[in-house]
Amino acid sequence: MSLFGDGLDAAVQKAFTRPAPKNAGPQMRYLVKQLKGTKAVAQMLRVSQRTVERYVKDQIKKPRPDLAARLEREVKKRWQPQIRAKARAKAASTGGIVIDARARMGYTAPIGSTDQDRIRHLTVALPPIYAARLFDAQEQGASDARLQEIAAEALKEVYFQDGGRRAGSLEEVRFTDIEHLEFEL
Repeated sequence: MSLFGDGLDAAVQKAFTRPAPKNAGPQMRYLVKQLKGTKAVAQMLRVSQRTVERYVKDQIKKPRPDLAARLEREVKKRWQPQIRAKARAKAASTGGIVIDARARMGYTAPIGSTDQDRIRHLTVALPPIYAARLFDAQEQGASDARLQEIAAEALKEVYFQDGGRRAGSLEEVRFTDIEHLEFEL
């Protein structure tokens, strides 16, 4: 499970104009239509092709919990791609992204400053350039650690350095022990 990747996906999903299908039959039919066949869906979900056909015909209505989770994840990943793209483009060009995090944060600074890590709850509006970096890294398959580094750099510049108005000698921000993380477009 990817904390940052899932958080970015959840933020984009809030822009959806129609809800994704909730039941197994409609979800399966949507995937069959998207992937152009039951065989591809069966391979993706790691079930037999016959099982997919049964869901499509509503002969099976209630999937196992693990299959239900995979099914929902795959549908949401493909749902309304144009709306998803517009939301990402808007955040990356004009809107920016808001990060709401409760985590242990500290920084590396010159000797004599109080750089002790502590739990902070921050809600910070990040400029569009950081939204673009986060979304680009996510699309390129970056690890959660890399997304966390980008978020830490953004917090360093926006929160700790206030856009260059303070803490100019700050070297690095540590962003660990995340208790809560949410993004908003």
